[in-house]
Amino acid sequence: MLEELRAVVGDENVSDDAADRYVYGSDASMHQSSPSVVVRPVSAGEVQKILRFANGRKIPVVPRGAGTGESGSAVPIDGGIVLDLKRMDRILEVRPEDMFCRVEPGVVNDELNRQLKPYGFFFPPTPASGKVCTIGGMIANNASGMRAMKYGATRDAVLGLKVVLANGDLVTMGSATIIQASGYQLERLMVGSEGTLGVIVEATLRVRPLPEERTVGRAVFYELTQAGDAISKIVATGIVPSALELMDEVAIKSVNKALGAGLPEVEALILFECDGVKASFHHEIKKIKRILEECGAFDIVISDDPQEMEKLWEVRSSVFPATSMYKENRIRATLAEDVTAPVSRLRELVEGIHQIARDNDLLIGTYGHAGEGLIHTAFLVDPRLPDEWDRTRKAVDEVFALVRHLGGTTSGEHGIGISKAPYFKKERQDLLELMRGVKKVFDPNNILNPHKLMDAPEDFFTATKLRYPIKERR
Repeated sequence: MLEELRAVVGDENVSDDAADRYVYGSDASMHQSSPSVVVRPVSAGEVQKILRFANGRKIPVVPRGAGTGESGSAVPIDGGIVLDLKRMDRILEVRPEDMFCRVEPGVVNDELNRQLKPYGFFFPPTPASGKVCTIGGMIANNASGMRAMKYGATRDAVLGLKVVLANGDLVTMGSATIIQASGYQLERLMVGSEGTLGVIVEATLRVRPLPEERTVGRAVFYELTQAGDAISKIVATGIVPSALELMDEVAIKSVNKALGAGLPEVEALILFECDGVKASFHHEIKKIKRILEECGAFDIVISDDPQEMEKLWEVRSSVFPATSMYKENRIRATLAEDVTAPVSRLRELVEGIHQIARDNDLLIGTYGHAGEGLIHTAFLVDPRLPDEWDRTRKAVDEVFALVRHLGGTTSGEHGIGISKAPYFKKERQDLLELMRGVKKVFDPNNILNPHKLMDAPEDFFTATKLRYPIKERR
């Protein structure tokens, strides 16, 4: 197998070294399962040859971007080939007059925006991992981020794709036009498919004009529930800020400890941003401020200073890694970390999660894209304590039960992978067989990222090794 793969991509781009296999056996989730080999193609033609080779021998293939996924989507449960697409990192074309660009899957999100800036355009999805995450991974998981409330998620920006199917065929989906109505929109089906239907080798993305102005604000609350009410009321007025974010006390203290951010250490704060022509959104800022004050906010700070705005969003983007520093011996377990509910029930969601934490004697931080009803949960646990893991498992079940009760959904932006599969199956149980049928059409031999989504193991704690081993009971 190794010799045939080396003939396709070169000796230096194939590795079965134990250290490489270990690194490529995990993403940002808790799961670990090493592949047999890592292969790094540089072109669509090489991807075609690799998939023809693998399909003929029924070898599993797991596409991978930067490995920033938090649900185990890129973890190779069945071993086989991990297809590292980071070498395919060219920006092929920028067409501002047609409001699109063409890129390869390994292009990093923030780098794309750096290249678009001189044209006066930007790619709106703004995940916190934007410094490292790749466009291919964003498409595979339908990433969204802080500005999805106004500009939509990745799916809303994908106009067309080039995809290599499991049998090695290269197909073109969608178009380079802003609207199209030609048959099934299979490019939209590929978004969020987590590498189970094909390998994305090129994307045509809709880009937007850079706003003339941006203004960012911060509001502080003594009570978390007050912040939840404020967000619901802002959305209900019809105001569409470009960002509306929530941070609870755990998130605030974490970034203060990790970055010296100097934020007021209260139960909650809201970050908000409005953009566009300043004359048109100035009244929106006034409305938001009035609602915040009515809901009990104080110490409201509003700024259009570029350095201040960048600093504030850098703090927000750092919450995920910073939570691991909140308390000694606690790691951030990526479990139930992007649950989503209707915005009108946001207060019930955050209040319910914190009650679950108290009931199970756990530490759970909450923060996220509250304007979309999306809340990230940081389960901070000590892996040396088996009883704590038992309580964590129970709490995760309860969080997802709460989400279903509120009419929410299992994942807002991080995909299903391994971690959320049991809960996804409960949510979409009437669609699972239909999804399996779609998978079979695209991938009859089930080589593309097998045992994910509707076919993932029922018990995510035992499906793979955990990167943070739990001490055995004595």
